[in-house]
Amino acid sequence: MGGVVQEKLVFIIGAPRSGSTLLNRMIGAHTRIHAPSEPHLLTPLAHLGYYERVDAAAYDPIISQLGVRELVEQLPGGEGDYLAALRAYSDALYAQLLAATPADRLVDKTPAYALVLDFVAKLYPEARYLVLTRHPMAVWSSVVDSFFDGDHELAHRHNPIIERYVPAIARFLRERPVPLQHIRYEELVAEPERHMRAACDFLGVDFEAGMVDYGEAAPQQASARGLGDPMTVASETRPTTESLARWAGQVQGRPQRLAQCHQILSNLDDRDLEVWGTSRREIQQELAGIDPAGSPARGAGWSRHVLERRLLMTARRRVGDNWLGRGVRALREFCDLLLR
Repeated sequence: MGGVVQEKLVFIIGAPRSGSTLLNRMIGAHTRIHAPSEPHLLTPLAHLGYYERVDAAAYDPIISQLGVRELVEQLPGGEGDYLAALRAYSDALYAQLLAATPADRLVDKTPAYALVLDFVAKLYPEARYLVLTRHPMAVWSSVVDSFFDGDHELAHRHNPIIERYVPAIARFLRERPVPLQHIRYEELVAEPERHMRAACDFLGVDFEAGMVDYGEAAPQQASARGLGDPMTVASETRPTTESLARWAGQVQGRPQRLAQCHQILSNLDDRDLEVWGTSRREIQQELAGIDPAGSPARGAGWSRHVLERRLLMTARRRVGDNWLGRGVRALREFCDLLLR
């Protein structure tokens, strides 16, 4: 079950908009650690039919699931042989990514892994896991504004992300099936050096100051740009606490959005919130302090990313049957890819 790749592999686990791109950049600024953009390598492997159903594919998901389960039953080592075969595939790709760099540690930061954690832990039980959590309402507010141009109702219909990620990651933190270290975003940006030193101890490497001042790292040390936060992290050179209270300002003066926050909170379990790092009582007090009649915070300024998102949201809302509608539907397919 062990292997050279497992010993060198680091997973960053966190919900979208939880600060995982920041953590990836900080970790990747280390001279011995390579942190490429999100590979999304393991999620499809989890949905081949043995562990998860294939609900949307160009083949019959029921037959595929039955077929792969029968195949695994016929293997001499059963599930162990199946995992070994999948691991051989991902090992080969991870090893090539690492071989192309002078580093001897590889980071895979893919937020969707949080929804298939049982599978990832079975596949790589000896890897190291950095589990990042952030205030649930801060995550949600960032999702709404970054990906849905402030349309909180459309965002929740498309993906109730808090109700999906909080229970999954909280259970992982409680059960601790693999070597893991829990990092809270609020503490990371307030005391970045302390948390980077602790992360280095966990990963078995020496601390380097460039991990805090990640924007000053040499090009070969910095994380590769790609999927992830295209705005804040790229514009900063080190962690900042400026974003901590931003979510409350984005909810102020928007009574419907405030009501949605209360509804989302009611869908979460107290135990999950406690292990996540923010109690129900704390969130309720914060929500109670928000003035629904106050002046809303200003939205994001114009940028290529903001313009792209607004065009995509317009496309999602206006799909017709004419030639324009067909073009918009094609754009929506691209939109759906970006918003997952």
